[in-house]
Amino acid sequence: MATVLDKELKRQVTVDGVDYTVAVNPEGVRLTGKGKRRPEVELRWRDLLSGEAALAVALNASLAKAHAAIRPDTEGAPDRTSKRASKKRAR
Repeated sequence: MATVLDKELKRQVTVDGVDYTVAVNPEGVRLTGKGKRRPEVELRWRDLLSGEAALAVALNASLAKAHAAIRPDTEGAPDRTSKRASKKRAR
């Protein structure tokens, strides 16, 4: 017979050398970096069962990919500091 999960259960886990705290409670699961306050991953049981959790993961991955593509490339940008410096010298 399984024990009813009626209060939060916390455990520490190490992933790729980084420590995290896993909290399992009646609402869901939270994964928080050790010493941090805001959870990095939070998953509710209802979302997991309905399939919305997989949809949220896919959406976040596509948004991260789109954000990386939109971010300007700084290597090809002209150096504007030299123009400012030459204007200041001209005064």
